[in-house]
Amino acid sequence: MDYFSQLEELLKIEKEEDKRIYAALIRNLPLTERRAHGLTWYPVAIKDSEIGKGDYLTIELERTTHQEIIHQLRFGMTAALFSNHDPKNDRLEGTISLINGNKIKLSLRTDELPDWVKDGKLGIDAVFDENSYQEMEKALKHAKGLADKKEDGYLINILIGGRSPQFNASENFQVDKLNDAQRLAVEKIMSANELAIVHGPPGTGKTTTLVAAIKLLIRKEKEKILVVAPSNAAVDLLSEKLFDAGLEVLRVGNPARVSEKQMVLTLDSKMAAHPGMKEIKRLKKQAAEYRDLAQKYKRNFGAAEREQRKALFVEARNILKEVERTEQYITNDLVDRSDLITATLVGANHYTVKHLSYKTVVIDEAGQALEPACWIPILKAKKLVMAGDHCQLPPTIKSAQAAQKGLGKTLMEKLVALHPEAVVLLNEQYRMHQQIMQFSSQEFYNNQLSAHTSVSNHLLFDEDAPLLFIDTAGCGFEEKIDGTGISNPEEAAFLLKHLEKLLSLSQFINTFPTVAVIAPYKHQVELLKELFPTYATLEQHKAFISVNTIDSFQGQERDVVYISLTRSNSESIIGFLSEVRRMNVAMTRARKKLVVIGDSATIAQFPFYSDFIEYAQEVNGYKSAWEYFDA
Repeated sequence: MDYFSQLEELLKIEKEEDKRIYAALIRNLPLTERRAHGLTWYPVAIKDSEIGKGDYLTIELERTTHQEIIHQLRFGMTAALFSNHDPKNDRLEGTISLINGNKIKLSLRTDELPDWVKDGKLGIDAVFDENSYQEMEKALKHAKGLADKKEDGYLINILIGGRSPQFNASENFQVDKLNDAQRLAVEKIMSANELAIVHGPPGTGKTTTLVAAIKLLIRKEKEKILVVAPSNAAVDLLSEKLFDAGLEVLRVGNPARVSEKQMVLTLDSKMAAHPGMKEIKRLKKQAAEYRDLAQKYKRNFGAAEREQRKALFVEARNILKEVERTEQYITNDLVDRSDLITATLVGANHYTVKHLSYKTVVIDEAGQALEPACWIPILKAKKLVMAGDHCQLPPTIKSAQAAQKGLGKTLMEKLVALHPEAVVLLNEQYRMHQQIMQFSSQEFYNNQLSAHTSVSNHLLFDEDAPLLFIDTAGCGFEEKIDGTGISNPEEAAFLLKHLEKLLSLSQFINTFPTVAVIAPYKHQVELLKELFPTYATLEQHKAFISVNTIDSFQGQERDVVYISLTRSNSESIIGFLSEVRRMNVAMTRARKKLVVIGDSATIAQFPFYSDFIEYAQEVNGYKSAWEYFDA
């Protein structure tokens, strides 16, 4: 089976599993639980309506309660407006065209709302995200078709191993404030004809390096660049950094962080400020008047009234075609004036920029990107720059079968092995004390990392230990399994008590450190959050303390990090902990102090954890939990 046929097959397996999981959730969960899982907004109120793309109706809805719940609704996905009076029958599907805080715009496939919307009790359900899969499937088919073509398939053949990437002698350029490895990475990007890869371990300044290289590329090539990442949050971060560097950024899609700074970069915001929007508003108002007139005619009127109604709708449609043409003109104008376009991998095919191609495409956080999604932007490029760290968290794969057969291996991981001549490792980190860094360096980066002098010995206070492993073996801290959830109540209580004792020290009277309490298991995190208010010192300083899963902390850092490994059983089953890249993420969030709490009897037969326990002993960071019990 050829390269792309195999990927198509794996994507099909993943899609079916994703569909199955999703259908089970929607079918079996009551509304309150769907809402808690972030799949549903309820209740919502209709705030406004307008004629959108084509002659379809777009409605604006607002989430009126439970606004604090993190949701899974995203720009471009399908969602259903429903009435809770009869949720199975009273449903209307549409596409999310805008998300801004607790407001959402839903483009419906109808020109008028059904009567049941007047009865209230409205909500929005996420519908299975068919669109992303369709875009990935189309990209793989297209790539397969181009692979045999000499010119159009040149980059594709390099990426699948049929050719080697070529490099020119690097031109002289001036980049301030970069270390040697970062400068080498920029040189590699500038000299590459087709492929360059920046391998950026935690805290090594990957984003800084990428921004410097993108600025130089724009100056050298005098062409627009497409910059993409797997998640909206990653796109937000890079968009902001590029804007701060003085570049004209056009952000396609909706930001995850709804800040004024992010919103001003978006296509929607720039269109709203464009002089041509006055004409669009006038035309939309006129079309709405025709539509309102048409809707005054009842469907059971006579033939003449039906004809009149039809004529009014046709006139509204014609006006909206003019609106579309004007919108496309404005979009083209904004694209022409931008230095670069930023989007998610799938967002690279947003209808407003779908037709564009680029000399250079940059994929950031490529170590977390599902390979089929990467091919969407790659097909628009002559040259590819990848940046990320395949030794941190991989993409989330729903199907164990698809992951096992190769979907879990990212394109970046393949290319690092296939074309080492295209890779530069950033080896100087600016986040962690050297003792915290060193274990990660030896396990994942061939001992190639070094700590910059500004961080290599920074501590919470003099004589503090920067790394601790507290061993709960023999303490009776047994894990509890509740359905599919795993927690460890005694370990959670021990952790919070230990943290409270640390934060009660006199050294923190005037300055208080930032703290992360993390665990690989959602149930353990929920338990930690539940117990948290019972510890007075922690509750008093809760503004400085975050409690969440490991996955949610990728890309973040804190002065102090506590990790609850949670697992403790006589069978040495470690589940999630066997994904050691997740632990690499967890351990490298800490700047000045890392405290890992776990049961050596359960974890020590796994090489990664036995290495960690041995390392903790070497740096005098091994303690038994018994040492902390009151006599």
